[in-house]
Amino acid sequence: MNQVISIERLSKVLNQYDLFIIDQWGVLHNGIMGYHHAIDCIKNLTKSQKKLIIVSNSSKRKHSTINRLPKLGFDKEDFAEVLTSGEMIWQNLYSKSNDFFKKLGSKCYHLTDETKEDGLGFVNGLEYDFVEKIEDANFILGCTTSPDFTTLDYVPLLEKAIKKNIPFICANPDYETVESLKGNLIICMGTVAELYKDFGGSVFIMGKPSIEIYKEATKDFKKTDKKRMLAIGDSIHHDIKGAMNFGIDSLLVTSGIHKSIFNK
Repeated sequence: MNQVISIERLSKVLNQYDLFIIDQWGVLHNGIMGYHHAIDCIKNLTKSQKKLIIVSNSSKRKHSTINRLPKLGFDKEDFAEVLTSGEMIWQNLYSKSNDFFKKLGSKCYHLTDETKEDGLGFVNGLEYDFVEKIEDANFILGCTTSPDFTTLDYVPLLEKAIKKNIPFICANPDYETVESLKGNLIICMGTVAELYKDFGGSVFIMGKPSIEIYKEATKDFKKTDKKRMLAIGDSIHHDIKGAMNFGIDSLLVTSGIHKSIFNK
């Protein structure tokens, strides 16, 4: 599709695509429960024999994301693949097959929300020394922002890191998301990483809009023409740009993080 069109229902373009790459938060669920219309939509897509893939800029591991789907109201068997930016980062930290990761060093400063089990558990199985002081680190692993923190709260830490030219690995490149209960926008680790980049720091991501996560997620579907793939998400910066980078069509859900722009 070479033009922008506005649709109210996915059924309007359903027959044009065989494989759907779907974002999670703001599209399938709000972090607590699945949207009823999204649950129905997934069921209908499955009945229509469409292939469904979740590609998410989440710092959660793949297995954690899959196991959480039934709690949100979805059947995990409906998805042919589930991949997160966190899983991409974890696998590369573990294998060190990428040249960037080979040169990292062993001392890691883990930037995460310590009140969340997934944040702390992310590093399980990784053989690094996790240090408490940024001055002792060889690199930063940014997973989840702390509750009630603003972007400016991270400035002192980033200023110390930039003095040592410490690379910043971002496990969740999203800039912001919709808070579960109140619906307010809250920052994600991608915003902190972008600030560090503005300071002149080195930032490494493997999630959307990077093409790597799309290649990995669709590696078992090489016979599917890209013209028959559709990415669905609520972020222009990540879902729509990522689809463009990968060379496929995209659908923007305007009720997500950009709703203040479209709902005027």
